[in-house]
Amino acid sequence: MSRQSSSHQRSETDKGTTEEGPPEGPAPEGPPQRTPDIPAQRQEGAGERDADPEQEVGTVPGVAAVPGVGTVPGVAAVREGWRAAKYPVVARTVAWTVTGLSFAFVFLALSLPTKLTLLEPSAFLRIPVEGIFGATLLLMLPSMARRVVAVVAGAVLGALTILNLLDIGFNEFLGRGFNVVLDWILLDDAEAYVKDSLGGTAATVAVIGVVVLAVAVLVLMALAVLRIGNVMARNSAVATRTTLVLGTVWVMCAALGVQVAGAPFASRSTTALVQDRAERVRKTLKDEREFAKVAAVDTYGDTPGDQLLTGLRGKDMIFTFIESYGRAAIEDPAIAPGVDKTLKNATKRLNEAGFASKSGWLTSATYGGSSWLGHSTFLTGLWIDNQNRYRTVTAGDHMSITRAFQRTGAWRTVGIMPGVQKAWPEGKFYGLDHVYDSRDLGYKGPKFSWSTMPDQYALKAFERLEHGKKRDKPLMSEIILTSSHQPWAPIPKTIPWSEVGDGSVYKAIQKAGKKPADVFTDPDKVKTEYGRSVQYSVNSLIDYVLKYGNKNTVLVFLGDHQPLARVSGDNASRDVPVAIVAHDKAVLDRISHWGWQDGLMPGDKAPVWKMSSFRDRFLDAYGPNRSY
Repeated sequence: MSRQSSSHQRSETDKGTTEEGPPEGPAPEGPPQRTPDIPAQRQEGAGERDADPEQEVGTVPGVAAVPGVGTVPGVAAVREGWRAAKYPVVARTVAWTVTGLSFAFVFLALSLPTKLTLLEPSAFLRIPVEGIFGATLLLMLPSMARRVVAVVAGAVLGALTILNLLDIGFNEFLGRGFNVVLDWILLDDAEAYVKDSLGGTAATVAVIGVVVLAVAVLVLMALAVLRIGNVMARNSAVATRTTLVLGTVWVMCAALGVQVAGAPFASRSTTALVQDRAERVRKTLKDEREFAKVAAVDTYGDTPGDQLLTGLRGKDMIFTFIESYGRAAIEDPAIAPGVDKTLKNATKRLNEAGFASKSGWLTSATYGGSSWLGHSTFLTGLWIDNQNRYRTVTAGDHMSITRAFQRTGAWRTVGIMPGVQKAWPEGKFYGLDHVYDSRDLGYKGPKFSWSTMPDQYALKAFERLEHGKKRDKPLMSEIILTSSHQPWAPIPKTIPWSEVGDGSVYKAIQKAGKKPADVFTDPDKVKTEYGRSVQYSVNSLIDYVLKYGNKNTVLVFLGDHQPLARVSGDNASRDVPVAIVAHDKAVLDRISHWGWQDGLMPGDKAPVWKMSSFRDRFLDAYGPNRSY
């Protein structure tokens, strides 16, 4: 047979054999051979590309494209085609895996809840309407527009995923979602917390990890949506039918109210979250304007100093915040036994020394963290539950309880702030004549995780630097105790006051203590150690009053907020205990109408007030014109 007739036969039968190969029979194993009839193939391929703009470009002639695998013109395309031809099973597996992961990635992003407690398999048994709408849009758009929209939509979905992850973290630690207007500054505080708790290296690694994760989510989500769009375009008929079926099912389930695990099967959670965030932004901006007006009105702002706090003249006042000392410490069955025993024993010891006490409950403006919001709410009488409110009030001249003492001119006012490790300009706002931060207290011992020094040392330094010195006027002090700050490991031990020294004695105690990672991640240990830390703080404070207090000592102490949900429980209240201790019976007589209970441990019948109501009640009770 001549070469010409053989070529003619191959063009008619299209067997793809070599010149010497038979015209019929099964094709040999391995990649198909190129046919000399190149013009015919090009003409045929051109028609296919016109019909499907997503047809592979630049592949090796005669090599079938692998479904789901895109190629790049030029050398890369030839190499990809060669690989697909040489390893067709691997190529198909990789293609389907990448496509499946893309669909899974997008689906998880559309279904991701904003609370860790909701992160269960049932949360993903949904049909997200946003996915159906997105698929419809991608099918309708031409090639170039589809790619652009896919990348933009993927990046937006990635950003929403990052916000969802932030919501999970904020709900876990602070009991609320992430505020896109106000809470970015708290990420700096989180980095500082990790650095203070675990060291600079761990903080650096954590920051790098977070940045890499955020970039990866944005990029991978954009690539995933782009991948899905390309696959749908290459399989438009199947994609259209699938989208139509899912859309029909969604509409029917929505109309019938079908639910799975208590949530609608026809989901629109992503849309609802976007609407919720937009509403929160609107409320935040509105709140800024309204709070500025509220903060400008001050019931006691113009009260002369000689008419303030007349019922406490001559008394040494101590206002003490105990970190994370919340209602859970007194009522949670896993925590309460040890704390309650400590409070009852402390009450008994105070009574034996001639002191009396009364206690109640305050509802804090914060939860799980952001202690300064609780401090400012208690002292100013304003509800300060976000960073913007805090900035607004501390930039003004609204009077705090501590500033009221300063205005009288009858007290020296000081602050003991072991948790402050850099300049703290708010001291001027609070009316403190002098602030001792962690750098001023002379501590030479080790840190106890986040806490820069044990509470007993901070109180001993207060005695050495201020309280124990001779003065021509009584002292008003604000003291922040930090040993009960998370992660509640290691915890200091109470030692004889004479052995405190410069804090070097705590090196062995710190070394022998538990590791933060061993405690904070264990749901049982974390509660136990939290309770022990509160016991330590309360004992340190009461021991100080019994050793260094006198007949003119008046102590007001309270928690700044509840511990995070891992300790206080899901949906826990924001209540914290508050108590007043005094040697002079007349001091407690002035608050007899408050309804507080005797002793340091408030019970169920003790009143619960908003923390912001305390300032005016306190200034009223101890002013010359009290209202009872």
